[in-house]
Amino acid sequence: MNLNVSLFSLMLAAASLPLYIHLPRYATAELGLSLGAVGGILIAIRVMDFVQDPALGWLVDRYPAQLARFAMIGALGMGLGFLMLFSLPPLLDPTAWLVLSLVVLFTCYSLAAILFYGQSTALAPTSDALLRLAGFREAGALSGVILAALAPVALMALFGSEGGFAIYGMALALICAVVYLRTRSLWTVAPKPSGTLTFADLHRSGASRLLGLALINALPVAMTSTLFLFFVEDRLGLIRQAGGFLVLFFLAAGLSVPLWTRLSARKGVRPALLIAMTLAIASFVWAALLPAGHALPFALICIGSGAALGADMVLLPVLFSAALDRAGLKAGQAFGLWFLAGKLALALAAALLLPVLDAAGFQPGAVNSPDALQTLTLAYAVLPCLIKLVAITLVFRLPQEVFTP
Repeated sequence: MNLNVSLFSLMLAAASLPLYIHLPRYATAELGLSLGAVGGILIAIRVMDFVQDPALGWLVDRYPAQLARFAMIGALGMGLGFLMLFSLPPLLDPTAWLVLSLVVLFTCYSLAAILFYGQSTALAPTSDALLRLAGFREAGALSGVILAALAPVALMALFGSEGGFAIYGMALALICAVVYLRTRSLWTVAPKPSGTLTFADLHRSGASRLLGLALINALPVAMTSTLFLFFVEDRLGLIRQAGGFLVLFFLAAGLSVPLWTRLSARKGVRPALLIAMTLAIASFVWAALLPAGHALPFALICIGSGAALGADMVLLPVLFSAALDRAGLKAGQAFGLWFLAGKLALALAAALLLPVLDAAGFQPGAVNSPDALQTLTLAYAVLPCLIKLVAITLVFRLPQEVFTP
């Protein structure tokens, strides 16, 4: 079961951070869109998610006997979305085709992710088992993020931009099909019976507070992920090292997961989160002050910020699942809201920052003015640091029972 959990999580990860790392450059270079247009499209799709994600969660809870069918639709639909986005030539206007591709991809991703995380307490009925499952789940997610983030860099080096992205889309579609076939046993475990979800129940259980924390805490990572390639290539001038930095970032996140799990078991979840958030802020501050061409210091920044991400990915979902389980709430609908918060953070980062860079005159891969590069630095490092301070304030203010897995 643990291997299947990791594999399904690996598949889901390809449609999260890696997509936001590569989509802005792909859409501008291959589809001819502006950064502002890409940001506007992403936030518009998130508006659709306000209705769609809770509805998908309700659907999963309403028809528990159809989990296997939902998993098939989610996984194979994601594969179709990847093909439409990266491999098939646009059958419509490029903007309309991008919107349609992202709607297919994100809708099926939402269904698969809500289904998967909502099944956590069925697959792991005790708190210790839930923490172990979270470890396998996040290890798979981080492996998927590493592979999906690095593959376009390697493929473009071998086949050029257009050919590299086309092969990338086909490879992701194949992974989705193989993972679906390999992980069908996950849906044979009956979900735990639970009561009807209401916002009052979410608030009483503490889950609503965790939702707010998850949204605020995800924004800095979303911002740095969206602008990562721009910062490395255009601000630091380290084009050839971009792939290596991505490896360090996500490898540090993956290797840190067992360390954060042990630390939270020994010292508590709240202290572990605060240490991780402080580490993230230190990394952001260093990045803001870093001169161009300094590869080794930025490698250390990637290690520090990656390790901080590992804590976010493993601890917060466990707390949310535990809060739902204690209150006997329906996990499908609740995780619909959870993933809406995560996707909203990624979309807000793109919608807020890409138009600002566009207005400042920043052009990827071109010679940019000092003012444009300064705007990039503020967006990549300074603003995430300030938002992380808000997240730390929330952690201090939340009651202790929220941090009990």
